Amino acid sequence: MKKFNIRKVLDGLTAASSSSSATAQPGTPRENDVVQETLQSEHFQLCKTVRHGFPYQPSSMAFDPVQKILAIGTQTGALRLFGRAGVECYCQHEGNAAVIQLQFLINEGALVSALADDSIHLWNLRQKIPAILHSLKFNRERITYCHLPFQSKWLYIGTERGNIHIVNVESFTLSGYVIMWNKAIELSTKTHPGPVVHISDNPMDEGKLLIGFESGIVVLWDLKCKKADYRYNYDEAIHSVAWHHEGKQFVCSHSDGTLTTWNVRTPAKPAQIITPHGKQPKDGKKPEPCKPILKVEYKTTRAGDPFMVLSGGLSYDTVGRRACLTVMHGKSTAVLEMDYPIVDFLTLCETPYPNDFQEPYAVVVLLEKDLVVIDLGQIGYPIFENPYPLTIHESPVTCCEYFADCPAELIPALYSVGCRQKRQGYSKKEWPISGGNWGQGTQSYPEIIITGHADGSIKFWDASALMLQVLYKLKTAKVFERARGKEEKPNTDIVDEDPFAIQTLSWCPESRMLCVAGVSAHVIVYRFSKQEITTEVVQLLEVRMQCEFSDVDSPDPGGEQTPTLPTPGASSSPQESELPTQPSTGSNSSDGPRDNIPCLQVRSSPLKQSPGNQVELVIQLVWVSGEPPQQITSLAINSSYGLVVFGNSNGLAVVDYLQKTLLFNMGTSELYSPSDPYQRQPRSPRKAKPSGATCDSNDGSNASEDRCRSPTSAKMSRKISSSSEQKTDLDARDNSFTRSRSSSVASIDRESREAISSFYFCESFPRKTDCLVSPCLLVGTTHGSVMMVALNLPPSGDQRLQQPVGIASCGTLVQLKGGILTMALLDATGTLLPPFFEQWYDPNASDEEKEKSRKRRPASPPSSQESQDSHFAILCSEKQAKVVALPSQTRIYKHSITETSFVLRADVVQMAGANCITCFCANGHIMTLSLPSLRPLLDVNYLPLTDMRIARTFCFSNLGQALYLTSPTEIQRITYSQETCDNLQEMLSELFTPVETPEAPNRGFFKGLFGGGAQSLDREDLFGETAAGKASRSLAQHIPGPGNMEGMKGAASGVVGELARARIALDERGQKLGELEERTAAMMASAESFSKHAHDMMLKYKDKKWYQL
Repeated sequence: MKKFNIRKVLDGLTAASSSSSATAQPGTPRENDVVQETLQSEHFQLCKTVRHGFPYQPSSMAFDPVQKILAIGTQTGALRLFGRAGVECYCQHEGNAAVIQLQFLINEGALVSALADDSIHLWNLRQKIPAILHSLKFNRERITYCHLPFQSKWLYIGTERGNIHIVNVESFTLSGYVIMWNKAIELSTKTHPGPVVHISDNPMDEGKLLIGFESGIVVLWDLKCKKADYRYNYDEAIHSVAWHHEGKQFVCSHSDGTLTTWNVRTPAKPAQIITPHGKQPKDGKKPEPCKPILKVEYKTTRAGDPFMVLSGGLSYDTVGRRACLTVMHGKSTAVLEMDYPIVDFLTLCETPYPNDFQEPYAVVVLLEKDLVVIDLGQIGYPIFENPYPLTIHESPVTCCEYFADCPAELIPALYSVGCRQKRQGYSKKEWPISGGNWGQGTQSYPEIIITGHADGSIKFWDASALMLQVLYKLKTAKVFERARGKEEKPNTDIVDEDPFAIQTLSWCPESRMLCVAGVSAHVIVYRFSKQEITTEVVQLLEVRMQCEFSDVDSPDPGGEQTPTLPTPGASSSPQESELPTQPSTGSNSSDGPRDNIPCLQVRSSPLKQSPGNQVELVIQLVWVSGEPPQQITSLAINSSYGLVVFGNSNGLAVVDYLQKTLLFNMGTSELYSPSDPYQRQPRSPRKAKPSGATCDSNDGSNASEDRCRSPTSAKMSRKISSSSEQKTDLDARDNSFTRSRSSSVASIDRESREAISSFYFCESFPRKTDCLVSPCLLVGTTHGSVMMVALNLPPSGDQRLQQPVGIASCGTLVQLKGGILTMALLDATGTLLPPFFEQWYDPNASDEEKEKSRKRRPASPPSSQESQDSHFAILCSEKQAKVVALPSQTRIYKHSITETSFVLRADVVQMAGANCITCFCANGHIMTLSLPSLRPLLDVNYLPLTDMRIARTFCFSNLGQALYLTSPTEIQRITYSQETCDNLQEMLSELFTPVETPEAPNRGFFKGLFGGGAQSLDREDLFGETAAGKASRSLAQHIPGPGNMEGMKGAASGVVGELARARIALDERGQKLGELEERTAAMMASAESFSKHAHDMMLKYKDKKWYQL
């Protein structure tokens, strides 16, 4: 795992080296005299921690049957190792070449990987972060197949030219012993046999090597005599070969869907030819050819028939049929359909010895997007329940949020409702991949990751202690009617596919209120309940948001923004939620332009809601005069106030979810006060329409979607989390999510329009003249304006449900360069003032229980000091950060974050008992700034923005944690905390654990006496330098790994780990010495017994004649 050097900024040089500037209001003390900042650059260091999810684009797999560890290689050179639940590890080969094959050194804590760039590498797994010990790069030949016999140090390498080279895995040097293709095949053969596709030694005779060539030729090579014993010819290409454990038979799979079984001593013709999925003609002719059988495994059992497991081989007439794994056992054949194409499979057996009954108990099937383990021991072959977090990509991830240090009761609450969602019918046995040990980290705070998906689902994950486990899944699409056919397709005109996809979400962990915004301009508010309910009618609120073009002196407000309230439960849209019976199919249809129609139809039948998040309110934006609603760009919920606020390029709306009413609906331009120096009028490339007409937001053309965008353009950065055209750009490269997010977002008009980009609920001073704190809302826009909105809340209780909430815009607070990304509030001592929240209560519980738990968090005592600022507003945009004192609204600190790039994600987080701003820039830099003085504390060039997926999912959390989606299927977690980096070794799981290798199978008395048991071979005598000589130096180049044993162990782990390793080694040594003593004693006792019996026998027959015997 790579650690990054940190450019540490000297605190004394901050003022000179950065563009920070501090100015204070007269009479106000300098803030650095008041606020003691404890965070220093020494508190920060950046490194990767763990990677979760399914390995992206897997290509190969291996299993250690003694350690019970699974390794998966990918097409990008990644290596993922899995043990028991919670034990996983990620490594990366340099160069990113595909991993074509993996081979464990069984029970040795080492792994050999062969790559598509013709290099092989030896990995040391006896350390928490595996490292390469040796590499060997072939120069003249391409590697096609590798084989490492059990308990051997000699690795066979097959090549594209048909030759076989032998590598000593201890020194990673080539032997002079080479099996040349022209020596292996018959001299009369005129054609090249093709690449080597299989190598294996006879299970009963290590001196005999079976070599399979692609053309269909199989050779049994005698290693000692250096000649071919037998040659087996078949006229179809070979894909794989498998031995019977007795070494008398082997099976080949072929490109025409046939399996040929050969007796070793009868090479003339196969003993049996079968086509498992071929239709047998009645006239006795050959069955029709089928698709190739890509792999076959032949496993024997003591008590019954052998198992033959194969992939592929289906009939060509099964067009469109999903990939299948076939299990043949005795006379029964089971065809198991898979959800995705099969990459590889392995049969797990009880013994690592190839010359014993294999006793298969499970099959691990690696699919393109899933990992399935099948139980061979139960009828029907059920699958095991997978304990790994491999379903992140079940539907493509569209947004991500990370919450560290959550309330302790949250994870048990989510788990209790999520465990009811689990599927049934799994195998009752324990998960068979059970190796490794968990880390011993002291990190104990709860962490939750929330992922939003393209199908409208939301998943809650327990991310505590560097693990990941799904807790609960919410399906938001259940609220809406689903179209049953193409002719019934709903009005999802602002998206081509995935109308329910999650755009953004806001979650209050303390109250468990959840608010989600989808791409079809809909917002859903959820409450958390432990009881199941049935909602007869889903509460619906339709909002008409439009942008008015009008004269500067007489603005006509867009939509309904009057604070007067309709009756609770009523719709605020003019058409009272009435959906037309025949929705028009286009904005220019014969029925006239669409108006007041939402994009999705809310479910009309009763909705059964399971325990968990339950729908409180659905808010939908409607079409306005033929124009579709704009997608929601920002969202926030406050459980203490009972308000949801959302915004887009037309403006913002505030909804009271307790009274189910729209409180405030205003265009962005109208938030500026008339005397505001920052005020802007809406701009359009076309001539403005008369007053009352809507802003043209869809010119009916998608031409600009194909326009090339620079990854560092400011326009892109403003729309990263909100507009879907960027998602289209990302997902054109992202196979799992190639779909257009919007058919109308890309107009020039919309790009120039000011959109709402950020919200922050707080209790502060909305106006300069205020001396008492009151509820207010900070609003940030994509043009860098920060505005204050004052909230006047009725008293709690019944009055809150009956009296209206007063809302008034207070004009602009400050202006920054670039779109506003995040906002926060500090008190005079530098302590973060988070938004107020209501403690969670079960909405379906009894009234008494509600009252007990329903207490609003106590407000801070109102400040009446007019002469001194008591709050600091922290504001961060794509270009800069500012700190503004309240109520004076004086800028006291400013820092230019980047001039040449722009910030993609910024968060105000808690770290080491203090607060800071964390930023991720498009140029790959991760930065932190102190608060409130905005001193640079960390600046690391970590990850250049190569994919919009990273921009869409990157998020910071408290206590030095961050994450992003590194591939469509994987989450990468990183830390920027020095303390976490220092403790990472202890927190990581351990792959290798000392396990005794099972005893070799007993040869039996008669086999030992007359032969016929397994024949061993001294490979050192054959392949060593003395016998075989040196290999050609130009054939391969040896590259020492960065983690050679001597220096690596000390660097990879601390003193504690070293002592533990030494203790384990001593234990192993003591255990082996104890075993040796026991065996010696047993041998002495046996010898003594034999001597006694021999003496007795001699005495018995001493005086007898030969004929008396």
